[in-house]
Amino acid sequence: MSLKALRAEFEKLFPDLCHIAQICDDCHTFVNEFSTWLRLCHKSSLTHETVKTWDFLLHSEGKCVEELSTGTEMYLSTISILYEFLKKGKYSDISPDAIMDIYCLLAGNRVSKEVNKQGMMSRWSSATDKSVYDILMQNKHRIISLLVDKIDKHSGSSRYFFPDGMSHEEKESQVALWWNDYRFHLAMAIRTPSELNMFLGNTLSEEQMSILSEARKKQMPFFVTPYYLSLLNVTGHGYDDSALRSYILYSRELVDAFGSIKAWEKEDRVVAGKPNVAGWLLPEGGNIHRRYPEVAILIPDSMGRACGGLCASCQRMYDFQSKRFNFDLDNLKPKESWSHKLHRLMEYFENDTQLQDILITGGDAFMSQNNTIRNILEAVYQMAKRKRKANLSRPEGCKYAELQRVRLGTRMLAYLPMRINDELVDILGDFKNKSLEVGIKQFIIQTHFQTPLEMTREAKVAIKKLLGSGWLVTNQLVFNVAASRTGHTARLRQVLNREGIMCYYTFSVKGFNENRAVFTPISRSLQEKVEEKRLGIMNEEQEKKLMDILMTSKDKGRDVGAFMKNNDLPFLATDRSVLNLPGIGKSMTFKLAGITPEGCRVLCFSHDKTRWHSPVINAMKDIYIVENKSIAAYLRQLADMGEQLEDYSSIWYYCFGETEPRFVLYQYPDSGLSVTNEITNLVYE
Repeated sequence: MSLKALRAEFEKLFPDLCHIAQICDDCHTFVNEFSTWLRLCHKSSLTHETVKTWDFLLHSEGKCVEELSTGTEMYLSTISILYEFLKKGKYSDISPDAIMDIYCLLAGNRVSKEVNKQGMMSRWSSATDKSVYDILMQNKHRIISLLVDKIDKHSGSSRYFFPDGMSHEEKESQVALWWNDYRFHLAMAIRTPSELNMFLGNTLSEEQMSILSEARKKQMPFFVTPYYLSLLNVTGHGYDDSALRSYILYSRELVDAFGSIKAWEKEDRVVAGKPNVAGWLLPEGGNIHRRYPEVAILIPDSMGRACGGLCASCQRMYDFQSKRFNFDLDNLKPKESWSHKLHRLMEYFENDTQLQDILITGGDAFMSQNNTIRNILEAVYQMAKRKRKANLSRPEGCKYAELQRVRLGTRMLAYLPMRINDELVDILGDFKNKSLEVGIKQFIIQTHFQTPLEMTREAKVAIKKLLGSGWLVTNQLVFNVAASRTGHTARLRQVLNREGIMCYYTFSVKGFNENRAVFTPISRSLQEKVEEKRLGIMNEEQEKKLMDILMTSKDKGRDVGAFMKNNDLPFLATDRSVLNLPGIGKSMTFKLAGITPEGCRVLCFSHDKTRWHSPVINAMKDIYIVENKSIAAYLRQLADMGEQLEDYSSIWYYCFGETEPRFVLYQYPDSGLSVTNEITNLVYE
């Protein structure tokens, strides 16, 4: 809507407010008059929610705040923007997106839609749906034929080659056998725009090819396996694969920003001998990342610094930019010195008073070779054993927290499920069986499915193997534009739950301009929670029953599915919608504090009060984040994708958020220990 049209809407709905702006000589006077007008309208036409929203906007007006992600100062001036617009009308140079947001916040009513759950979720196909599966098989056959040509051209340069005299049909049969070997896909990964286009039937647009070519010039890494490419739909009909494409095709904004991307994860910037932003002292080398007292991330010096593909919205794109993470798989193999370094890193966990949860990730934990994973888990086991033994000589009230949870972070279940081989499953099972004896209670594979289209037959087999090892599998979703369409997240939860996977987090996209194309406004995350996710909310009794299934069932997929059917639950709402605040942690507790002249919302966050934070974080007050996209711009993206915008009409009115409680599975079990109040490895003034 143009500024002229918006001015006409204001004149029609709020003529008295337009008049006030005209007679006010300055913005300060208008702010006071607007406050009075708001009170008068509250009694007649404005809802309680509307007044509540504008009360905080008025409270924030004129404040100079620091935007946490960039460290820049900015003034909050929403009422000033409204004044300038009403005063100047169509001649204003303010973005229509800003005025549209302001208008909706004044005019709208927050009404939760009645959701058609079947219609909402049935829009989205799963990879095992027959119509989808048929296309996947066509894709696989086409790609196998192209791989034959690729191997023929590069004969002798790979462990995968054809003996002399093989016919084309015999070569295709051989590639079909190799297809089940994850190492084959890594070796055959597509790394250039031209090769990608060829494998996608030359269907990429000139614009997309230009973007990818520019990325190549900037030495931006690109890596996608033949398996994952086989999931994309190049037929021009059938299923919508936008959620898949948003993960492998780079945006113009991302490519333009590459080379100057800043680390959103401020706590990951570590200087030797100095604390990170949360106050934690960490070993040199960037192997350990930490926000919270109870948990730390371990990133091994191994092939685990790579992934089965590079996600376009990767939170560690900063590390790929610096080449600390890369796809030079041979150079990423563990060095001899790694075993010594690993022991030193385990000492950090062993000698810390509060750490009880270790997340081994990367990159991707399952990109490491089996022997490397075995050695890492053995080091974790020995550390946990020593920590428990040391506690025997410590008095009550002075004991150290013992290791209770081990997690492995991976996207290989989606990118390359053939990686889950029998040897890996045996390693995981053996580790769990002996670790129970040293007090470790939770064993979790933390994966990342983005769309039901990733739940292939191969993925289902891999999941069943992992669950059979005695480990639980939980999922994290990045709530990008393609994944945010109505019913998509609900359908993904459903598909995952039926395989025995619990949903853990739904993450809002973080980052600066590099992720503008895929960013979804926080208000949409809240809208999804209230209007769609509610269909899977369980009562306390149901949660207890589900936990019993997760802890005891030998066939979690079957029993979780039966639980859903018996309780008339289309999916299980066990995930939390959150934004990872730079240096602070996950939260969705916020108030709308302002709107920029470009139409982007300014959100005033508090950190998650349900979690334990370091004293440094607890001392922080208001945290301001500016979204990198207006709601209007987001809705235009949805319209371009064929969405009906009336399905999203209430998005404007979600202005206050509260962090959801954690599902019981994600809470730390009672250790039974009298742990010391002392916090080690912390610098706090």
